[in-house]
Amino acid sequence: MRPGDTVHTPPGEEHWHGAVPASLMCHLALAEHDNGQSATWLEPVTDLDYATAHTQAVR
Repeated sequence: MRPGDTVHTPPGEEHWHGAVPASLMCHLALAEHDNGQSATWLEPVTDLDYATAHTQAVR
């Protein structure tokens, strides 16, 4: 992602937000409601999950 990019996450797609250890990330989320339904928020990512995911992505 680059500054100014727009990311669309379709319904039903699991994803998470985060920065890498040496860089910040800020995001603005707009949630639409469709027939009274919107995003389903999952549990927060633990520090261990984050570190593991980052280590795997860097390989």
